[in-house]
Amino acid sequence: MTARRADETSDPEPLIVEDVLLMLLDDASGTIAGEGTLMYPLGGAVLVELGLRGAVEIDPGRGLTGARISAVADAEPSDPILATAYRTIADRPRGIQTLLITVGSDLRAKVLDRLVDRGLIRRERRRMLGIIPSTRHLPADAAYESALQQRLRAVLEDGATPDPRTAAVAALLSSSGVLSHLDPTIRWSGDVHRRGKALEKGDWGAEAVNEAMVRTAAGIAAAAIAVSVTAAGTVSGS
Repeated sequence: MTARRADETSDPEPLIVEDVLLMLLDDASGTIAGEGTLMYPLGGAVLVELGLRGAVEIDPGRGLTGARISAVADAEPSDPILATAYRTIADRPRGIQTLLITVGSDLRAKVLDRLVDRGLIRRERRRMLGIIPSTRHLPADAAYESALQQRLRAVLEDGATPDPRTAAVAALLSSSGVLSHLDPTIRWSGDVHRRGKALEKGDWGAEAVNEAMVRTAAGIAAAAIAVSVTAAGTVSGS
């Protein structure tokens, strides 16, 4: 099913970052899994999408500098979320860690708004104990979410070769440490864990790696995930 257009300048189809956040939303409670480190998978999703569109390049780097991302000239996307990230990178090449924070820090509200505008989720505002205001984000388009879940199950449970978009979503979910919490939507097992880890490293299938833009995106995903996993471990251990 095709989701409706969020606004005149947004992509008609949801971005990878929208799919990631949609999967992180618990359908029953309306809460977001991995809320404390959300900037990393969301920021990573935007960078990966820029890579898939040929808008950025990656220099893997070595030592303390690590991977750096630079913009491809005259390749700014029309979508406002992607365009904002592109302009940040076009200003000057930056390291993955810096970009994940810079790009990812303010994406939560923007992406939730996009999902609401597209009709994929709905907001439910209420007061806890009749006093404390709270907002839940609940599913609104079962068909789109079900199709997304089916693609992820095929890759993670059945071992199907992923398309680049599904590979990116699965890798970012895996790196967030939430795959086990998505059961029974994605049945948790040792195979699912292993497949998720392989996708984190950029193993997106023999056909995919023949395309330069997909190689770039896979490299960005692997570099972003390495940074986010380290950062998440630091946060949980502090």
